[in-house]
Amino acid sequence: MNKIVIRPSWRFEGESGDTIDPRLFRLLRAIDETGTLKRAIASVPISYRHAWDLLRHSGEFFGSPLVRMERGKGARLTRLGEKLLWAEQRSDASLFPQLDNVASELNLEIGRARDEMRAVLRLHASHGYAVEKLPQLISRHGTATIDMQYMGSVDALASLSRGNCDLAGFHVPLGAIGRGLWEHYAQWLRPRRNRIIRLVIRTQGIMVAPGNPKNIRTIADLARADVRFVNRQPGSGTRILLDGLLQEAGIDPSTIDGYGTGEFTHAAVAAYVSSGIVDAAFGVEPAARQFKLEFLPIAKERYMLACREESLSLAPIVELIELLRGEGLRALVGPVPGYELDDPGTVTEVAGIVP
Repeated sequence: MNKIVIRPSWRFEGESGDTIDPRLFRLLRAIDETGTLKRAIASVPISYRHAWDLLRHSGEFFGSPLVRMERGKGARLTRLGEKLLWAEQRSDASLFPQLDNVASELNLEIGRARDEMRAVLRLHASHGYAVEKLPQLISRHGTATIDMQYMGSVDALASLSRGNCDLAGFHVPLGAIGRGLWEHYAQWLRPRRNRIIRLVIRTQGIMVAPGNPKNIRTIADLARADVRFVNRQPGSGTRILLDGLLQEAGIDPSTIDGYGTGEFTHAAVAAYVSSGIVDAAFGVEPAARQFKLEFLPIAKERYMLACREESLSLAPIVELIELLRGEGLRALVGPVPGYELDDPGTVTEVAGIVP
């Protein structure tokens, strides 16, 4: 069955009604990545002539060129072009979880209406670059339908406790700091009732602009008066980790400029740093690489899936466990920076993963 995918779509319309081809963003992104118009066009389904016309028209539309061509130096985005591309990336990063949640619900309802429903696996999870690939893994190699909803780690575990999902994706730091933060999750996990399915270990750290202009090196630097910060939303595992690191360093969160903000994905906070609105964010390495930021590793954590013990016999979970143990997951997660497989598919008791 075909699936609905929802993504933001931009429409530019001038006072006279003239519009811009929506492929502009793809062309700008390709130019930014390749550094030449010729190579950029090769990756975008557009003719050389139309690309030139699109850049000329967009420059007239905005009153300033988006791309600067230099003989012998290829092509590069102007400041306006960079800002426009950043705006599109930020909107994607901010809206992605909510749109994916809506799409998942729609696909589920459409499947019921068509009476084509396969076994459904309900997964509520903190966003991450490994768990994000599970629908792709199941689509390629499995038979179940996955209904994924993104939310913070604590909310995902609470949802599992209430019976609103079959699996909850959450993450806990390794080592002493993880032991100190375990209480945030322990209230939703019952050693006799729940089991853990291992997935990956990932690294969290500080994202800064290329060259690290503010010379930010440690968590303590986030409290400096000249540093602007953007945070993840309350209840997210990343914010809980940051709070633990601040407490360990003896830092009052209220002294951090921007601590009270709250974005829902790693990519969203990375977009803020990329734009220059803030100087630093805290998150995982793939988001930093996506926005061409520097990444300062701070802590490792285990990302895992929790379920009820009796759910281990459900066909979709049996299938998922087998897929996690295979080469399909390795192929999808292996290239992701800052991630390493953690005996994926291994089932353990709750006590076995307490830091």
